[in-house]
Amino acid sequence: MKTREIRKVVTGTTQYDGAGVKLVRVISLPDVKEFDPFLMLDAFDSIDPDDYTKGFPWHPHRGIETVTYLISGDIEHTDSLGNNGSILDGCCQWMTAGGGILHQEMPKKSNRMLGVQLWLNLPQKDKMTSPKYRDIREDMVTKIDEDDKIIRVISGNYKGNSGAVQGEHVKMLFLDVEMKAGGRWELETMTDTTLFIYIVEGEGCFDDSNDKLVPSRSAVLFNNGEKLVARATEKGLRFLLFSGAKLNESIAWGGPIVMNTQEELRRAFKDIEDGTFVK
Repeated sequence: MKTREIRKVVTGTTQYDGAGVKLVRVISLPDVKEFDPFLMLDAFDSIDPDDYTKGFPWHPHRGIETVTYLISGDIEHTDSLGNNGSILDGCCQWMTAGGGILHQEMPKKSNRMLGVQLWLNLPQKDKMTSPKYRDIREDMVTKIDEDDKIIRVISGNYKGNSGAVQGEHVKMLFLDVEMKAGGRWELETMTDTTLFIYIVEGEGCFDDSNDKLVPSRSAVLFNNGEKLVARATEKGLRFLLFSGAKLNESIAWGGPIVMNTQEELRRAFKDIEDGTFVK
């Protein structure tokens, strides 16, 4: 069984988005071909409310899904469909923007704001699908104890255990893997799916024959293979794992809109100007 080897390690750059939220843009436009179907990953980890409480006021999205997962924190959200609520510790919000949605995300003061937002591309045939929210509460997340490891299944299936969602448009495996010091974990994978992880805490090695350490706050993209191996150091290791099949489609990206052609992109921004963006 071929073990997936590290293809590249990226750490991203610190940026300010929304009304001035400090975050790390781990992957983005320059990475889309290699990370397909994943478009962007923003990571946030702060104990200073000034870093995040300015929030993300009303803004549009079309052509993507956003998946926001909080290990710790509180983010209030509102959208043009009339939905509102809060993403709290251990919760995930999966939003299908589809043909068009307006929303705002406003983080609240917390002891620690720790989590990520992933942008997942929509296939061309589903770009204009109806917008939809899935509110995944902490008690809906399947939690599996394996000796010195805890695996939380947010989406997809792990050893016969299903997550709260499977992904209607792109089938995504999304796991939160927490390993104690010295632990080892192995995952059988579909050979040619895109698979990457983001290390939230600790450090680890990802090949039994290679002791190269990858530190926290790094994303690791793996080559194709039939299994993934992770080994934690004495610092322990916690990472988020994302895997899905490539779309292999053209991308036209403008700010919060991701379509397949420049004409579709122009139409989206004209819809915003004309007030016809939300159907």
